[in-house]
Amino acid sequence: MAHSADEAAARPQEDAGIVSSRPPERFRPVRSWSLDSVTDLSRVRRELLEEITAPHAAPQDVLGRVPENMVLVASELATNALQHGRPPTVLSLLADDLDYLLDVCDADLDTTPVIAGERPSGAGGFGLLIAHRLSQEVGWYTTDKTKHVWATFPAQR
Repeated sequence: MAHSADEAAARPQEDAGIVSSRPPERFRPVRSWSLDSVTDLSRVRRELLEEITAPHAAPQDVLGRVPENMVLVASELATNALQHGRPPTVLSLLADDLDYLLDVCDADLDTTPVIAGERPSGAGGFGLLIAHRLSQEVGWYTTDKTKHVWATFPAQR
């Protein structure tokens, strides 16, 4: 059956996968947070922002909007893991001299992260799309026990 251009435009696009790859190995651990529920997110967002903006971190005039973008992406990725993954959920902040890396892991090895296609307002499912748009790179991988979704951000502009 043929569809008109208007009908085709009205149908949501298929969800797309993100690249399965490990992040670069150059990053060193800075801090990790265990999350038991979405009620932990407020505390974790605050503590992540404090860590990124601490005196030993990059100066704020150098970071621009990076801290706010990182907190938003961390929140989205952690929410995905809490809602769709299996415990435990752990958010980790890693860094090197040039970049930050956020890594969120959970114990659900059976699902593949996907970037949401077009959806109606309020339908949700945009966490990975937000991560893709606000970070330098997004990827995912599994180990024997965990699935990791990660994103990198510049530590300087």
